[in-house]
Amino acid sequence: MTGIINITTTGDNRDIIEDIGKKLVEMRLAACAQIAGPIKSIYRWKGKMEEAEEWYCILKSTENLYKKAEEAILKLHPYELPEITAVRIEDALPEYVQWVMDETES
Repeated sequence: MTGIINITTTGDNRDIIEDIGKKLVEMRLAACAQIAGPIKSIYRWKGKMEEAEEWYCILKSTENLYKKAEEAILKLHPYELPEITAVRIEDALPEYVQWVMDETES
């Protein structure tokens, strides 16, 4: 186990998603933010089918920073219920793991 995670959030405004990524990197809650999209999301919300063009923000962080990153995203995100998920990275290049650790407040 590496101790690093990828945190993902999505949103329908590229500028806001980029701002979330920049702020989390500035706050040292993430070593890197990658923005990708647009993607098409099809989902149920409050009993209705919805479709939206959205952008991914994938943040490279550490397990011990997840809660702080989650709180920061919630404050910055305009959605009532944003996607905020994390995936543990089981194996990674040791030098990459060290870089993530060095560039966050870990």
